[in-house]
Amino acid sequence: MKIETKAVHAGDRKRDPERPGAFIPVTTPIYTAASYVYESTEKLDRVLGQEEAGYCYGRYDNPTLAALEDLVTELEGGHASLACASGMLAVQTALLTALTDRPKRVVAANALYGATLSMLTKILEPLGVEVQFVDICDAAAVEQRIADVKPGCVIMETISNPLLRVGAIDRVARMCRHANAALIVDNTFATPLLVRPLELGANLVVHSVTKFLAGHGDVLGGVLTADADHAQVMRAINRTSGVGMGPFEAYLTMRGIKTFVLRMERQCANACRIASWLGGHEGISRVHYPADPAHPDAEIIARLLPRGLYGAIVTFDLKDAGKQDIFRFMDRLKLIVKGTSLGDVHSLLLYPAIASHRDIAPKQRERMGISDGTVRLCAGIEAVDDLIADLQQALD
Repeated sequence: MKIETKAVHAGDRKRDPERPGAFIPVTTPIYTAASYVYESTEKLDRVLGQEEAGYCYGRYDNPTLAALEDLVTELEGGHASLACASGMLAVQTALLTALTDRPKRVVAANALYGATLSMLTKILEPLGVEVQFVDICDAAAVEQRIADVKPGCVIMETISNPLLRVGAIDRVARMCRHANAALIVDNTFATPLLVRPLELGANLVVHSVTKFLAGHGDVLGGVLTADADHAQVMRAINRTSGVGMGPFEAYLTMRGIKTFVLRMERQCANACRIASWLGGHEGISRVHYPADPAHPDAEIIARLLPRGLYGAIVTFDLKDAGKQDIFRFMDRLKLIVKGTSLGDVHSLLLYPAIASHRDIAPKQRERMGISDGTVRLCAGIEAVDDLIADLQQALD
């Protein structure tokens, strides 16, 4: 079954084996119950003991969340998923799952979302977890760092935030298997339409569903998908810590996913047009977009990403611009929304220095390639000519 069909049908219209002939809702309802009862206390005992499938307590599981989790598991080709209250909670749970029975050492890509960097350096390191960084696009450097550190896990992004570097997930996965390390991949920017990391050898995949999957700017949530080796630990962590998303958010996310393929295809097409236009503008000094033949990871992109689908994010530098120049440019935008997110149906523009990478020291941002003139645009589903016209008038 193709992903377009899975996005529409997976997770919904489950039949209750104990109620044959009962009506079946076309879409999964919102279940708000904190606990569940059964006619037989013996059955409740079996459900509580995980000897029999069923729902017993909201911290452990919920029918609305379960439907969303089944849907994302189908999309990512995983064994099980866990819907979380935020994308960062999904990242945290992935790290805990990977490190539970492994050395408390992490090798991380040196190009990551700012909050992920902060989690590694400001939360995990003070707790005694060793964190080492590496250029995830340099295969030789990754192999050497894994050999030196002997990590419990490696964490990377499919398409990095915000400079859109693309590492060879399949090659990194082979290195991790050889070292008995788990590979965690944040697939938010790519979505399972472009890349399915588990099929390339990753062990755990995370998404901020706030972005492209829910897609309408009205949900805060995340999801973690695990392979068969990590699913049980992931679930055990949730039963104790209760990281679950709320049922309303799960319902909205599931509704959004039904159209995510259509949205993502349009957003990718718009981003490609915008990147091409920006490349010819005299006020732009640098454009980052995976479709660029001169992209430093062009060989990996050609191998891992579908032709014509290169993501909805375009990152670019305004020529000789500082913070106040960027502020003036952003304030002149009339259609593109100045918001601290991405993946909505409307286009969003963000200044990493004050938003996604605000907590990263200026010198470190500079080493990462994020200058004071760098902005990140996520194309929406609007008419692309209107988006280009808005950029034109704001730049002129």
